[in-house]
Amino acid sequence: MTAQEMYVDERGNPLVPAGAPGTPQASYPPTMTGKSDKADLLDKIKPDKIVETIRHKLMGEEFNQATKQWDKVPELESRALTKLGAWDIANLMLGVSSQNVALSKLNDHEIRERTLSIIKTTQHMLLSNWKEYGINSVDQLEFVHQIVMSNTFITLKQPEHGGIRDLIKNTTSENRNVAIQEKQGRFNFLKQNT
Repeated sequence: MTAQEMYVDERGNPLVPAGAPGTPQASYPPTMTGKSDKADLLDKIKPDKIVETIRHKLMGEEFNQATKQWDKVPELESRALTKLGAWDIANLMLGVSSQNVALSKLNDHEIRERTLSIIKTTQHMLLSNWKEYGINSVDQLEFVHQIVMSNTFITLKQPEHGGIRDLIKNTTSENRNVAIQEKQGRFNFLKQNT
């Protein structure tokens, strides 16, 4: 490296190239801090996004890529739930389709109990409000049942035994270890050159 050349990291901090005289050897690439990695990972966990899609699909709507809007599909009108029905079912699923639940630590028994409870509530709501929800046939009840069951069960299975939580925790601690090693290496480098 000549006097005019300088290497910098993504934040503009000067870096000493590996192998330069008097620098400690590192076998790992420079990384960002654990906090930004954790925040990036948390931003990607959005189980509530599918609930909004399901709500529109229950109303017989399809997303139009060209207009970036949900449009009614005339062929689905007789099978679609009303806005009220789709809204109520989506809100029921939102209780388990959240980032908080995704970061929880559930076991199989808790998951199955919670799923069954939500399914019972779904059926009760569909039967009690069949007219307001636009229920015209028995197969609509089964259709909604299967959608709610699948989404609820799969969403609750993701945090089983703290899976996502452990992933975030391991990502953060891994980055912290690298940061600590970098600081110790720089300290030793400064100590050797003083």
